[in-house]
Amino acid sequence: MPDISNEFDYTAVLARCARGEHDALHQLYQQEGARLLGVVLRIVKDRGMAEDIVHDACLKIWQRADSFDPQKGSGRTWIFSIARHLALNAIRQRDREVSADLDLPGEFVDEATFQQASPVQDTFDWQTGQRMDACLQQLETERRNCVLHAYVDGLSHAEIAAHTGAPLGTVKAWIKRSLLRLRECMT
Repeated sequence: MPDISNEFDYTAVLARCARGEHDALHQLYQQEGARLLGVVLRIVKDRGMAEDIVHDACLKIWQRADSFDPQKGSGRTWIFSIARHLALNAIRQRDREVSADLDLPGEFVDEATFQQASPVQDTFDWQTGQRMDACLQQLETERRNCVLHAYVDGLSHAEIAAHTGAPLGTVKAWIKRSLLRLRECMT
């Protein structure tokens, strides 16, 4: 699987989305739809729910494209943070519904319990995405690509090794050390 993300101009496509150009959203979906689905599926572990979340993420990307600021981070990080945020919200909501069903039989559950995260939470997630983007940029290119292949593209260590031509043990070591460096950078 070639890494064509470096050739794809996320900033330009998001600017076109902000201007209301429907084909720009289609291009973005063609570029990242499968990877978005993979990331969301790893979080929610339900394909139907994951597909719905990716659809919702595309709508949110379309609606909020004008709020993307390339000075604060990459477009790719921005779209993946939106999808991840929606997936985590769906998990929280699902867990609350299960908890409400078990703990409050026959009682009315306040609708406010199921609202989306607050603007403060949105800001926190955006800032975290920015920090993560900056931390990723500090990694050597080959190691950064291994981490992205594992956690964004959803490739196994063996698939990454085959893709990069590096030995499997080396790929595992790079990912492990890179994750430690990212953890240190994020704190």
